[in-house]
Amino acid sequence: MKPNYVKLVENTPLPRIALCRQEFAATQIEVPQAAVAEAMKAACVDKLRPGMSIAITAGSRGLANLPELLAAIVREVRERGAHPFVVPAMGSHGGATAEGQTALLAKLGVTEESLGCEIRSSMDTDEIGVLDNGLSVRMDRHANSADGIILFNRIKPHTSFRAPNESGLAKMLSIGLGKQSGAETCHSRGIDNVGTFVAEMARMKLARCKVLFGIGTIENAYDGLARVVALDSEGMLEAEAPLLQEAMRNMPRLPLGPLEAPTASGDLDVLVVDEIGKEFSGTGMDPNITHRFTSDKMQVHLHIARLVALGLSPRSNGNGNGAARADVITRRLEADFDREAVYANAITSQVVKQAKIPMVMPCDRTAIQTAIKTCGAEDIAKVRLLRIPNTLKLEYIYASEAMLPELRERPGVEVIGALQEMQFSAGLLHNPWPEVH
Repeated sequence: MKPNYVKLVENTPLPRIALCRQEFAATQIEVPQAAVAEAMKAACVDKLRPGMSIAITAGSRGLANLPELLAAIVREVRERGAHPFVVPAMGSHGGATAEGQTALLAKLGVTEESLGCEIRSSMDTDEIGVLDNGLSVRMDRHANSADGIILFNRIKPHTSFRAPNESGLAKMLSIGLGKQSGAETCHSRGIDNVGTFVAEMARMKLARCKVLFGIGTIENAYDGLARVVALDSEGMLEAEAPLLQEAMRNMPRLPLGPLEAPTASGDLDVLVVDEIGKEFSGTGMDPNITHRFTSDKMQVHLHIARLVALGLSPRSNGNGNGAARADVITRRLEADFDREAVYANAITSQVVKQAKIPMVMPCDRTAIQTAIKTCGAEDIAKVRLLRIPNTLKLEYIYASEAMLPELRERPGVEVIGALQEMQFSAGLLHNPWPEVH
């Protein structure tokens, strides 16, 4: 029998939509291996010596060209006569278990076969010091026992705080290599203090551990590789700060608000996100795109009345972090929501609201209808709605009929598809996305 709450929304009109394409200025590296080789001509790489055992970090994010980049670093290290191995450096992700972290890497295409070297996964850590405020600073035991450490990570804005160093090499060092215990400690005084502790813990580890240098990547607005850099351990945090600003400028955004001010205000009735997941953002959906931030201190420039999340990426291994930021989700997303993975992440970060489940509707159609019916638009027949595949890839979007006049006048946006009805098969939204290579 159909639930009464479904009957309340089933006659809600759905807008016609058209496929649009956004164009962003972007630099694209076509040969990642060559970019790594070029970056590793930096003087700091000369710290590598024949015979050294070298730990290379691998995180839980779906970085552009992740397997190729890691394999290239491994190859460069080996060509210098050293002995590389990879350590999962992802705090509490992967269910906070050694096996879970190895499995998460495999889902991202990173295996011992793809790397050409051993993966040493463990949740064991060593205490390498204590901050003035009494917080213990932890370090992955495998990495700490190596003759040298190479940090590898993408440099990008964090989803929950602003600081000179956000997501990048400093965070990989402080939280990623801290494993579950270190990540928990870094988050122990609340999310608003994490930026400060990331810097303090990273500085202590740079001073006391055998970090040789870091390899950082910057991506373009198309989730493609734009730059590869090598940063010396000495002065690393200061060198990383301007790269964060570059990454921030590179980020894609929804076609709302004035063009000349990327953070200018805008309003949207409904945003439909096809998939959330860890490979798209540490929080499943990037709040830098949706402006649904965890911290009240983050500046919000975009108001989305209702946000719908339809599915969870299989590569996220059940970690449904980010579902809580939606107003409505589907039953299929709820079914894929693994409390073991989500709760470990939420408890470690102390952001327990991340583990919440929003309103659950039976299918894509009813989820979208619920969002439209409750969005507060003056006329829901003219709802301002956008649909995106995820918060990482924003080149192609679907826009409702009411938004097309302004999008046709917006530089960098092209309406490339005819207006069509939203198409569903057994309740699942269809309207396919173009293949992106």
